[in-house]
Amino acid sequence: MALRAMTTSYRERRAATIENAELRVTVLAEGGHIAEVLDKRSGVNPLWTPPWPSIEPGEYVASSDTTYGAGVESQLLAGIMGHNLCLDIFGGPSAEEFAAGLQPHGEASIVPYDLVASGEELSAAATLPEARLRVERRLRLNGSAIHVRESVENLTATDRPVAWTQHVTLGPPFLTNGSTEFRASATRSQVFERPFGTADYLSPGAIFDWPHAPRPDGGTADLRVFSERAKSGAYTAHLMDPNQPDAFFAAYSPAHRVMFGYVWRQKDFPWMGIWEENRSRQQPPWNGQTITRGMEFGVSPFPETRREMIQRGELFGVPAYRWIPARTRIEVEYWIVCREAERVPDRVTAAA
Repeated sequence: MALRAMTTSYRERRAATIENAELRVTVLAEGGHIAEVLDKRSGVNPLWTPPWPSIEPGEYVASSDTTYGAGVESQLLAGIMGHNLCLDIFGGPSAEEFAAGLQPHGEASIVPYDLVASGEELSAAATLPEARLRVERRLRLNGSAIHVRESVENLTATDRPVAWTQHVTLGPPFLTNGSTEFRASATRSQVFERPFGTADYLSPGAIFDWPHAPRPDGGTADLRVFSERAKSGAYTAHLMDPNQPDAFFAAYSPAHRVMFGYVWRQKDFPWMGIWEENRSRQQPPWNGQTITRGMEFGVSPFPETRREMIQRGELFGVPAYRWIPARTRIEVEYWIVCREAERVPDRVTAAA
């Protein structure tokens, strides 16, 4: 089947799409989010589509916001979908940064991207005006996989310490309570050190080995299966196996018989964070209705402010951020795999 590429509208958002016989991939023009990786056989997109209306981030106006909470995260939440890029912070801005216009997770998730879709490839490029970073992504279809090359260029004359996280978020119908399974090349791990929400069920700051996260009652939670609780919330940081050149996570839906996963170089992104939001947040736009699991791999273990990231410095002897030297461009690559499967695999490789 010939590959097709087109500029389109996706859930009332400007977007570009490429597809082949197995997958359809859609990237949003504002924010550059990978909103859809559709498995054509099952008709399921494992990535999260929020239950609230989605608008272009550039259209968000806090003074008239009655949907998204009119708070620090609201511009991001108004346009978030699927896999967004966190750069050059992973977490919230400081009060001073927010007053100056910086949003949570940085500018990469809200700025306009130039999209070009041609044949089997889709490219997205943007300049972050405040951070003075240039971001480029090139996605190429290859059967049931997508090869992604991503670069960040420091446009300034100053070496920069940055957070750089692939905020991959899964949602229904692929994500199901007590059913969706996970595997990962994770090793030493830690629960977020402060209370994360109103329905936390893991012990804050607890250090453990994947996948058994300590609970306050003395038991453990197996992170290889999505929570079956009516309400829950959590964030855990995981060091990906430093003895393996490639890191991975795999998610599996028994109902759809679809495996969805990512593979990347461990030296590029040594950390993965697992974010769980399971109907716990009652404020707009969450409204107690949202079910998500983020599998967020990057150069930082925790979502935190820039100052906190730098003050932390490292976790388990591994750096908590990355330097991009002055006038330097750094390129990474990773693979997205989405295919039919009879069970969750113990490992995913770039050739899968």
